[in-house]
Amino acid sequence: MAQQAGGQRSALRSVPEDPEAQAYLQDYAALMEAVPFPSVVVDRRWDVVLANSAFASLFRAVAPHPTAMPDDNFLRFVLFHPDAAGVLGEHESRWCLPMLAHFAAAVERHGHDHGLQAIRREIAQDPIMEAAYRHGLPHWVREVGEAAVEHDGSVRPLLHPDPRWGATECRIVAEAPRTLRDMGCTRFTLVLREPRRPAAPRRRPRVRRTASHLTVVSTPEA
Repeated sequence: MAQQAGGQRSALRSVPEDPEAQAYLQDYAALMEAVPFPSVVVDRRWDVVLANSAFASLFRAVAPHPTAMPDDNFLRFVLFHPDAAGVLGEHESRWCLPMLAHFAAAVERHGHDHGLQAIRREIAQDPIMEAAYRHGLPHWVREVGEAAVEHDGSVRPLLHPDPRWGATECRIVAEAPRTLRDMGCTRFTLVLREPRRPAAPRRRPRVRRTASHLTVVSTPEA
C-alpha cells in the first residue's frame, strides 16, 4: 500500500532492490515535494511509486475505494473510481479514453504482465467498457488523432477541491530521466493554470457508481 505523499511504496516491484535505487527515489521524492503542482511517478502498470503533497491535495475529497485509489494505481482510479469525474474535468473524453488508449498500447507491449492482465480482466467484466475497448477505442483514436491521446503537453480540465483553483486546467508534463526510465517509471506533473474567472461553487457531477460510463465512444453496433 502506498505511503503518504512524498513517501514511496513499501513494495517497489518495478524498482531494483538496491541501495542506490532506493536512495535515488528518496532524493527524487524530496525534489517532487518542492514542486507546488501535483506530481506523481508511476510504473508501466500505473502503480504509483512516488507522489507529492500537491497530488494528495488534489484528490483529498476522493472517497475510499478497495482497488482504485489515485495514490495506489492511477489508471484504475481514472477507469473505475466513481469519484474520478468529480476531479478530472470532462472525465470520459479528456482523461478516460486517452488513458484507455495508453493501456491498450501497454498491453500490446507487455501482455505477459500480471498487473496489466488483472486490469484487462476488470475491463472485460463490464460490457460497455469492454465494447468501447475492443471496438470503439480504435475508431476514436483515428477520429481524434494521436495528439489527443498523448499525455505529455496536453491541456486537460480539472476540478480542484481548493477554491483558489476551482474549475481550472492543467498542462501535463511527462518526464523520464535515465534513472527513472531504467526502473520502468515515468513522472507526470499537472501544471495548474490560474482560473480565467472566479471559480463558482463546485457541484460534484452525478455519476453512476459503476464502471459503465463510457458514452462518447460509439461501437459498430451503435
